[in-house]
Amino acid sequence: MIRSLHCTQDGKVRTDLTVDEYTTALQDESDVLWVDFTGEPPEVCEPILRQTFAFHPLAVDDALQESHVPKVDDWGNYLYLVLHAIALDRHNPEYIDTLELDIFLGSNYIVTHHDQPIHAVDRVWESWHRDERRLKKGADHLLYLIADELVAGYMPVVEEIDQAIDEIEDRIFHQPRNPILEQLFGIKRGLLHVRRVLTPQREVINKLARDDYAVIDVDDRVFFRDIYDHLVRLHDINDSLRDLATGALDIYLSTVNNRMNEVMKILTIITTIFMPISFVAGFLGMNFFASDLVLNDWAGGGLLLLTTALMVFISVSLYFWIRARAWM
Repeated sequence: MIRSLHCTQDGKVRTDLTVDEYTTALQDESDVLWVDFTGEPPEVCEPILRQTFAFHPLAVDDALQESHVPKVDDWGNYLYLVLHAIALDRHNPEYIDTLELDIFLGSNYIVTHHDQPIHAVDRVWESWHRDERRLKKGADHLLYLIADELVAGYMPVVEEIDQAIDEIEDRIFHQPRNPILEQLFGIKRGLLHVRRVLTPQREVINKLARDDYAVIDVDDRVFFRDIYDHLVRLHDINDSLRDLATGALDIYLSTVNNRMNEVMKILTIITTIFMPISFVAGFLGMNFFASDLVLNDWAGGGLLLLTTALMVFISVSLYFWIRARAWM
């Protein structure tokens, strides 16, 4: 899908321009043109980007191949940026996916390209219906709105990960099972993936806020500094969540080891209690005696009762001695 938004100096807004009308809209420096490519194949996007907008072939190739970390390239009269949005899989909460957004920013236009729908772009696209004055502030301010929405979308994902870690910590003390371990490793991988995106994206926004780019107005740099502050905070929160996930993993391993120690202690106590019984039974040859014993034989019956009482006494004595030593 290719959609376009054109705002003239007198406040008139047009949507869904044809490709031929892009050239006419670009000629007036006071207008603002936004063209958004969503899920379009490269053979459709490439002619428009190269011929209509005259972008460099290397920049076009980068935009049509989703394999880049966040970056910014200065091509003189326009900027090429790569930003990332993050999304959380509802069916698999520990899985975090990143959506690449390629942006071309000129003095009076902005071109966005992404293979999958991005909610931040859609929210900015719909916001002009509520306040058309935003488009009059220029293409660089439109870039700020898109970047701000992208970064704002990080916080709900981070909050859900934080909640997932809290739920896992509660489950660890009640039911430490292998699926919890898999979820913890999945969360750690997801947080590491987010960190790999946050770090370069923070530097991209920092360059927009501090470097002297021709297409970025000096008055708009303060807005990018605000986004940079948000990214710094998100970076710190991400590191804190990684520490929480690591702590939860340590708690899980400790809980499993403690439960195993408890089981081994109980089995050792049972073995210790039955050890003297086995010794007495083996020493007196109970396997032979029990098969030949005649119940009306008072001597044999008395010996049986005496031996049974001895084994019970030894077992009970060992039990109370173990309790007295606080071993159980």
